[in-house]
Amino acid sequence: MDYQKFFNEVVGWINQSNRMAIKHGLDSDEFWHWVSSSTGEICKRYDNNQLVVRQMVMLYEWLEDVYAKGIGE
Repeated sequence: MDYQKFFNEVVGWINQSNRMAIKHGLDSDEFWHWVSSSTGEICKRYDNNQLVVRQMVMLYEWLEDVYAKGIGE
């Protein structure tokens, strides 16, 4: 697996996630649909490599935490 390619893609995904959150809002169905579908696409692209799956799950959970903290404030 090309780890550098993957982690560069992760950086791009985080940037795109920020853009999608600004465009649609963290509380929108559009945003969470994009998060779910894009994480799945990345996992598939790397044949569900365990590192890739765990990284994408961690990023998904991180966004959930950001969302939960925003709701609580």
